[in-house]
Amino acid sequence: HVGARIRLRRNMVGLSQERLGDSLGITFQQIQKYEKGVNRVGTSRLQAIGNVLNVPVTFFFDDMPDQPEKVPGFEEESDNTYVVGFLNSSEGIQLARAFAKIGDPKIRRKILDLVRTLSHEEDPEG
Repeated sequence: HVGARIRLRRNMVGLSQERLGDSLGITFQQIQKYEKGVNRVGTSRLQAIGNVLNVPVTFFFDDMPDQPEKVPGFEEESDNTYVVGFLNSSEGIQLARAFAKIGDPKIRRKILDLVRTLSHEEDPEG
């Protein structure tokens, strides 16, 4: 979970694994291992990563699953799981960045309506 959150934030700020590694004095391969969960991230290293990515250490634990052992098939994924997965994708990052640059709320609403129409989702607000 922590590695996925590192990747999420790194992508949100548009930083490559190499640049993050350089700023921490480690290789991009080590960053890859942290993000994939192959290597654990020590507390001092996590603090340094948070400093570089401009987030508190608690960011890396947000949306942490409460129960590590879930029985497959008996519980649906939460909305947070879908959002984090989407934002970890290349398309999700690009879409979020582009959408955030749109200053006019009416245009953002029209885009949201278009996406809902394309996904066949009904507007829960009316």
